[in-house]
Amino acid sequence: MSVSHLDLGRPRELSLPEKVWSINWGLVLLVSVLACVGFGMLYSAANGHWDPWASKQIVRYGVALGLMLVVAVVDLKFWYKAAYPIYVIAFLLLVLVEVRGFIGMGAQRWIDLGVIQLQPSEVMKVAAVLALARYFHNVGIDEIGKPLLLLVPAGLVLVPAALVMKQPDLGTALMLVLAGGIMFFLAGVRLWKFAILIAAGAAAAPLAWRFLKPYQKTRLVSFLDPESDPQGAGYHSLQSKIAIGSGGSTGKGFLEGTQSHLNFLPEKQTDFIFTMLAEEWGLVGGLALLALYTLVIIYGYFIAFRSRSHFGRLLALGIVVNLFLYVFINTAMVMGLIPVVGVPLPLVSYGGTAMLTVMFGFGLLMSVYVHRDARIGRPGDADG
Repeated sequence: MSVSHLDLGRPRELSLPEKVWSINWGLVLLVSVLACVGFGMLYSAANGHWDPWASKQIVRYGVALGLMLVVAVVDLKFWYKAAYPIYVIAFLLLVLVEVRGFIGMGAQRWIDLGVIQLQPSEVMKVAAVLALARYFHNVGIDEIGKPLLLLVPAGLVLVPAALVMKQPDLGTALMLVLAGGIMFFLAGVRLWKFAILIAAGAAAAPLAWRFLKPYQKTRLVSFLDPESDPQGAGYHSLQSKIAIGSGGSTGKGFLEGTQSHLNFLPEKQTDFIFTMLAEEWGLVGGLALLALYTLVIIYGYFIAFRSRSHFGRLLALGIVVNLFLYVFINTAMVMGLIPVVGVPLPLVSYGGTAMLTVMFGFGLLMSVYVHRDARIGRPGDADG
């Protein structure tokens, strides 16, 4: 029996049971532990009740876990082909927010779908990573330095970031730009080009200041001097730091956080949930949670560098970068290291769209792991 030379060295297609068996169940366990931390903190945020937050979050996680496992067993080549269509859908949803979105907490960020209030900017975080991974997969290392070839991926990042800023949502826009910039670096763009962009950005800062909303300017000023408006713009940051400091080394105990349970701490179920955890569980609890995130990030890096396809590596690294930015921006914000922006703590903060998109991202990461030996050729290649 003869075998075509094109089949030599190609990994065989895995059956569905083999794909399920190949899922990184250790990573699934870590993700589930993080979600359980969130359930516990939302239970505490409601003063020892499952409603209104913890019960809904548990249901959302069950749905999102099923989504993650389905995404994980879908062939990586499918996600490569679907990258641009997913990006287009996410972009159209962002445009739809401008037309039919509703306003919540002072910003127009959501679309009411009945079953869920969708926040398209969260979807765009994953869609942009998918699109950039596909684009840079098809650009050779010798071509990556050509400025004209960087215009398209720059547009893939900056145009949706501008739409998100218009909502306004400074935190998500910042995440999109930072994640996109790191994807450029991972694809091989030289550091001196970033230096030029940073210098240009610094020179344009006075102009950008004019386009900021009044509350965004106030936040930046209060970040530099929270005491200047302790009952207004500086309130969130000051109360957060008081709560974290009062937790000490081991915390006040579960359900015993005075700042959060006496309602001094704002948005304790969403953006400031890490503050509540630090108050109740102290430095030890905060470090333990960060250690869990670190383990997940390490898992992600190992998965990325195990992939045989450039698309798989870039996709996995992009998902890991997104997770890191979520955690870094949220924790730095509540500790007063950066201005207050609306970025949730993944899997722990209350939120439907954030939960689904983060778990979708983990599903893509696991798809890279399950199909780590798959080869994805460039257009024109024999196996493309």
